Amino acid sequence: MRYLFLALMTLGVLALGAQNQLSPLPITSYDYAIPENNVSAIALGMGGMNVTDPLDPFASYGNPALLAKNESTLLYLAYRMADDEKLSFWESVNVSNFLSEKQFKYFTLAAKQVALSYQPMAAINISEYDTSTGQSMYYDYKLDKVQLSVGISDNNWPNINAGLNMKYISGRLVYLVEHRQGSQFIRDHFIDDKVKGFSTDLGLVYRAGDTVFGLTAYDILSRLWWENYPAKSIQRRIATGVQYGSGASKTSFGVQSKISSDPETTYHMGYSYRVNWDTSSLSSDEVVSQGMDLRAGLYSRDFYGADNINLTLGSGYNYQMFRFDFSLNTKGLKLSDSEFLFALGVGF
Repeated sequence: MRYLFLALMTLGVLALGAQNQLSPLPITSYDYAIPENNVSAIALGMGGMNVTDPLDPFASYGNPALLAKNESTLLYLAYRMADDEKLSFWESVNVSNFLSEKQFKYFTLAAKQVALSYQPMAAINISEYDTSTGQSMYYDYKLDKVQLSVGISDNNWPNINAGLNMKYISGRLVYLVEHRQGSQFIRDHFIDDKVKGFSTDLGLVYRAGDTVFGLTAYDILSRLWWENYPAKSIQRRIATGVQYGSGASKTSFGVQSKISSDPETTYHMGYSYRVNWDTSSLSSDEVVSQGMDLRAGLYSRDFYGADNINLTLGSGYNYQMFRFDFSLNTKGLKLSDSEFLFALGVGF
């Protein structure tokens, strides 16, 4: 029995030693609920945040409580196009939510008070070789999310709604660093690891006439389990906002900040105006419903100087049950460095 105990202790020490010799994870940030990551062209066009507008097809992303009054079936997807700015290797690695320049960004299917969504949360693929140092680096990191959203209402409290997002997360990291020695490459660091986890968002909405108040706590309870590394939590954030207006004109204001971490608060404001009209169908006497939206917004951490301000613009057009939206997000008022987000879908 004593020898068996010693053998188990020895294996434990060897396993601990092997773990200590693992290359450190190059990922230093698990912070995904930032304004730049918003999947909705409507929200992004109005200042980068939506916790109050239930007419947004991607409303469950910003606040699941907005599903509580949904009576439609919606099928929408979003596609992102960014500028051609090249980030350095370590800038891309440290920003764990960095996506490729052109990429599918979100899919959602909503029916009544429930929505099912899929999102690629992170997608980084970098291969670099430095001729001056002879160092080669390869980094491939993908993290995907499947989300179930539920809106909750109570007839005894018609002006108050709640909501819950439940997320299943999975991904993989491949990381390789080598240096050249003569005609051969010598391996310095190598990681091939998988991660799985979960996360939850909680949302609330309160309506008082034409004014809507919203509150969402993102990733309030979360865990990411790596196969060979310690488990990590996703950075928690909280967002609150107010929207005034109904029908054609809407104005919104909001604040988003971190929870239990160094404050990184952003302030948001946006405006939207909608025009509706009816026309006759070309093939029959049926009346065809159409509409167009114009949106503008700003968000910043301090609004100190143009370089610290993000300007957002957007528009949308619907023809009967089909809808198309797009937004532009630019920092420092540099339109040539803008990121574009497109959304296309159908609602019944």
